[in-house]
Amino acid sequence: MLSAELYIRNAQIVTETDTFRGGVLVENGRIVALVEGEPEHGASETFDAGGMLLLPGLVDAHVHFSEPGRTHWEGFLTGTQAAAAGGITTVVEMPLNASPPTVNAEALLLKQQAAARSALVDYALWGGLVDDNRADLADLQAGGVAGFKAFMCASSTDFPRVDDVILQVGLIRAREFGSFVAVHAEDEEMSQKLMAELRDRGRTDRRAWGEARPPEVELSAIRAALALTGRTGSRLHVVHVSTAEGIDLISNAKAEGVRVTAETCPHYLFFSEEDLVRIGPEAKCAPPLRSPERVEALWDRVLAGAVDVIGSDHSPCLREEKEAGCEDIFKAWGGISGLQSTLPALITAGVARRGLAWTDLVRMISANPARLFGLYPRKGALAAGSDADLTLVDPDAVSVLRSEDLFYKNPHSAYVGQEMRGRVLRTWVRGRAVYADRRIVAEPGFGQLLRGPGLPENG
Repeated sequence: MLSAELYIRNAQIVTETDTFRGGVLVENGRIVALVEGEPEHGASETFDAGGMLLLPGLVDAHVHFSEPGRTHWEGFLTGTQAAAAGGITTVVEMPLNASPPTVNAEALLLKQQAAARSALVDYALWGGLVDDNRADLADLQAGGVAGFKAFMCASSTDFPRVDDVILQVGLIRAREFGSFVAVHAEDEEMSQKLMAELRDRGRTDRRAWGEARPPEVELSAIRAALALTGRTGSRLHVVHVSTAEGIDLISNAKAEGVRVTAETCPHYLFFSEEDLVRIGPEAKCAPPLRSPERVEALWDRVLAGAVDVIGSDHSPCLREEKEAGCEDIFKAWGGISGLQSTLPALITAGVARRGLAWTDLVRMISANPARLFGLYPRKGALAAGSDADLTLVDPDAVSVLRSEDLFYKNPHSAYVGQEMRGRVLRTWVRGRAVYADRRIVAEPGFGQLLRGPGLPENG
């Protein structure tokens, strides 16, 4: 009989390869053992899971917390509270929307200090690749960034897009570091031309947003990024792929030996462009939501195992920045607040409606994101020696999301008003409960910094 600090028993254990009735023993923040059935074990604390699902904590590879500089949008405190409520135990925070953006060592230090004060879950930080920071990339790597994020289209004035020359340089440098580059893949010239044509015709309606950024805008940029990656022998991660055609381009490149991974987001699997028309600016994002037919095609790729990672792309803003697009969709902030809804959205649209296997879900939301950043099996796994990052889920609970349920600094979201299946009951980070019974039960600053690929501290 093993002894431990914590014994979680009577659970339905879900890993990326198996499901079984059993429990988890935890000591010093790590998993000591998985146990099958309900054997007796000496433990300082025993928690009865009531037959609910026990998953490895989610690893969200794509969140925007906008700190420092724009904490009125989100911040690490409310952002990681929402993460904990969503069963997410590790977040990887993007370099833009903060002010200053994370494009040099000084900005990275400011963000690390902000996160250390406030984060409730563990976190890693992306560094930025922009048009004028090639000299800063080595310092960002030494500072522990998880990877380098670049935009192939205009994002904001303080996070300039990269052209092919800069992207190639960034890919080569990241390869030398043992790291990788993630790209927001939309063709700048094509999207700007289409948007100008629509505006010249007086189109400001909700459908105009998708028409300004049709699938070919995304596919053109994916092709260009894959070509550069193949030539340089580097690693590429394509974020928020919104179409099956984009996934197919990446799958074909993989088959040819290109080192590339594909990410999509819950909102491309839960909503369609018809929801943008119905909901309004809360459902505006880039790339845009796609037609119902394209949503189904994307689900086909998910169910076939062609998608590596699902990340929220949580992108908060003030309510008025969404409302600015009520009459002119181009004026609304383009992003969806969604990390708290990732798991129920995927349970609803995937497990319940389309037969997505729980093991496959765990692979895309826990194990593979951890692998992406060199954090596996410390993160994203239920195995002896892994961090005891655990999420307890009632898979059959059904509820309609309300604004008051959200922990965001600005509690509005396209998911509000949606009926969803699945509820996170409790979240543990390194063996400590951080969320339980709809409440945050840990103090700010409990979260720990995780250093990125090419660095040795994550074993």
